[in-house]
Amino acid sequence: MISITVTALVFGVIFLAELPDKTALAGLVLGTRYRASYVFAGVAAAFLLHVVLAVAAGSVLTLLPQQIVHAITGVLFLGGAAVLLMQKGGADDDEEIRRPADQSFWKVAGTGFMLILVAEFGDLTQIMTANLAARYDDPISVGLGAVLGLWAVAGLGIVGGKALMKRVPLRLITQIAALLMLGLGVWSLYEGVAG
Repeated sequence: MISITVTALVFGVIFLAELPDKTALAGLVLGTRYRASYVFAGVAAAFLLHVVLAVAAGSVLTLLPQQIVHAITGVLFLGGAAVLLMQKGGADDDEEIRRPADQSFWKVAGTGFMLILVAEFGDLTQIMTANLAARYDDPISVGLGAVLGLWAVAGLGIVGGKALMKRVPLRLITQIAALLMLGLGVWSLYEGVAG
């Protein structure tokens, strides 16, 4: 059974953490060069693979005693919040973009898939997804929330990323994501110590 609460929480955390990430900018660049639906197909497949791997890793953590899992996830969430707060802003490249001649589905989707597959491996959102899977011991709800969050950011990046980044400061998005992670980290540590 899917927990709407867990799915929504995971969606929010992953969505906010992924917005300032390099892959949102990569999706934006690919979306300006290639057909958006082809780019999204490749990017979405890569994100799905990453979430499956992260949820599997997080599910292994659930085999440990709950206090240890809470302590580990708390420390990792706090580390993720620190990483978000310390990272520098993204690039504002306005260089001229030339459209490539080969616009076939497999070429474009393959390019998007490989770019995200390599760029996201071991990324903060993948680690966060594993943490959330361990924290909630609900792999389906966590996986669904993470996939939908990543797909939403990819869609925004591919279709309307430039407009969004002009209206909402990247720093604000990063700070909100860090605050959520900080809260989850403190709560997890509290449960690890008090439990």
